[in-house]
This record gives sequence, structure tokens and C-alpha cells, in this order.
Amino acid sequence: MSHSYASAGVNIEAGDAASKAAYQNAKTTFSSRKGLIGEPFALEGGFSGALDMGDYLLIQNDDGVGTKLEIAERTGIYDTLGEDLVCMVADDAICVGAETISITNTFDVPKVDPVAIKTLTDGLAKACIKEKIVIPGGEIAELGNALNRMVWNATAVGVVKKDKFITGKDIKPGQVVIGLKGRVIRSNGTSLARRVCESTFGENWHQEPFNEEKSWGEVLLTPSKIFHRLLLDTVLGDFNGPRKFNVYGLAHITGGGVPGNLPRILPEGLGADLPNLHTPHEAVLKLQELGQIDEAECYRTWHCGTAMMLVCDEDQADKICAALNEADKEVEAQVIGKVTDTPRIKLNSKFSGKSLDFAIK
Repeated sequence: MSHSYASAGVNIEAGDAASKAAYQNAKTTFSSRKGLIGEPFALEGGFSGALDMGDYLLIQNDDGVGTKLEIAERTGIYDTLGEDLVCMVADDAICVGAETISITNTFDVPKVDPVAIKTLTDGLAKACIKEKIVIPGGEIAELGNALNRMVWNATAVGVVKKDKFITGKDIKPGQVVIGLKGRVIRSNGTSLARRVCESTFGENWHQEPFNEEKSWGEVLLTPSKIFHRLLLDTVLGDFNGPRKFNVYGLAHITGGGVPGNLPRILPEGLGADLPNLHTPHEAVLKLQELGQIDEAECYRTWHCGTAMMLVCDEDQADKICAALNEADKEVEAQVIGKVTDTPRIKLNSKFSGKSLDFAIK
């Protein structure tokens, strides 16, 4: 049986349509702050919302750990999900050059589990300390039988000076795309991974050995690699610091995968040719094989190895890669391709080596 994100219960097209409708409604509120502090900067398709605070922009965005939390409930392993939560919001904020200064988080639960929440928030605090982010508050809502399982979401608040705001508007054909390596999966695409494992191994799939050291549940709970502080310290400079390298756009590869996220920063009419993406983690390669998942579906669902992309001038690419790799060898920064003048995302699949071609809608 061949699996897809839709067969796992997730409709990407419906989600995109809902997001578009929600944003159109959100834009109707923008005029209410016209001429006032906090007037919105409209950034179509961007990763974060921006508000004009005079000398700087205030950045806000939301996300959650999704059904990765369901795996934590199965295994009783809660200490890694804080990194995933920080990753999902701070790595969106960094795409416009913003330094995340605070994260608030909300729990919606059928019944409060004090031990689980203590462990989750302890992991969140540790991840925030590493990224130099504060947690000013949060909320726990006990909803009884209105909810089947715990939901954990967060809002990030960041700041960026106006002259360091990254929009992608100056991206041009011929510029280079640099990729940073992710780990297994981020907090998107977990539903598909769970469906494949359950179909293959049964109800207790999370206990099935992945290798000699980890079960499938444990490997899928591998915490997401956070790029936020690394990019600030190595490439972008923090709020008061100078820009170390000129970057024209950054794309966080989460829901929608490579063809769903890189186009969000590309000016209309442009695309990219990506022949040199990272190889997906062994677990993702195995999921594709076990679920007989179409390779294009994999690249539309997971980051498949490359979890963050940067666009820069060709003569800066080697220097940026060297700086990133010196600061953190895990990211394996490398040139993965170039911007093109054709509105398509072309890539070489690391599952089979065949070429994949996605139209930009």
C-alpha cells in the first residue's frame, strides 16, 4: 500500500486554502493601526508578521509541536519536545532576520498531567536559555472530553532593525542557495510517519526497534535542530550587531517541504535548481521505503535532509558555508543550487537520484 500525507489524514491543499483565507481576514485589521505605533508591514507569503515600532520591527509568529506530542505520550519521553517548539517558531522568525526575544506557550489538555508538563516546560526552558530567549508566561487549559490528547503551541516575539529586515525582494537569478542539514523530521509530517509505522508494525509501532540503540518512537522524537542563534551569531548579527554576511532570503523547510517553502521567499517568476540537497536521515529513507511513498510526496511533506535555506551572492557562498561549519559542524552547510528565472523548483531526489520538478503556483 502506498502512503501519502492525505492518506494520513492531512490535506495540504485545504490547509493552504484555510491559511490564505485566515490571512486575508487578518489583513482587514491592518488599517486599524494606520498611523499608529505597531502599524503592520504586509509581507505576502513570509514566515512571520511584522509591526512597525518606529526604529525597528516587532515580529510575531505561532506554531506547535503537532502530533509529535502523541509519540511522546506513547513513549513517556517528554524532555526533547521543548527544542521542537522553539525550533518551529524561532526558526520562522529568523527567516526575516529577527532575533526572538520571548516565547509564550499554551497547553490544551483533556486532563492536567503535572509531571508531563513539568518535563515539557523544563525542556522548553533549556532550549530557550541556549537561544537567549525568555519565557514571560503561558497558559494551561483543561478541556476534559472536548479534547482527545494534549496540544502544545507557542508564540514567538522577535525584533529586527528595519535596515536588516529580510524580505526576499532582492533575490535574483544566478544567486546561490545554501542548505543547512536537519535531523530526522521537524514537527511537521509526523502524521505521515506515524501512519507508515502503524501500518508496518501495528499498534505498538513505537516500541519496534529502529536499530540496536533506539526504537522507532525514540528516533522519531529526535529533537529538531534549531538554527536561530547560530544564524544570528555567524551570519546575520543580533539586534544591535552588524550584518556579517549579506543574505537576501531564508526559508525554513517545514510544512509543505522544499517546494512549499522556498517559493515563499522568491520574487514572482523565479524558481530554483537544487541538485545538491542533503541526504535524508536513515529513518526518513526507511519510511519512504516502508510506506512506498512517492518521492515527490516526501519532498512536499518533510525537509528530507535540508531544513534551512539561505540565498546569497555566489562570491559569498563559500565564506558563509565555512563560517557556519566552523561554528557548528552538525549543520553541514553547503551550496545546494541556484536561483533560476523559471518559476519551478527542480531538485535531484536523494531517495533514488531521479530529477523532480515542481511548478510554483
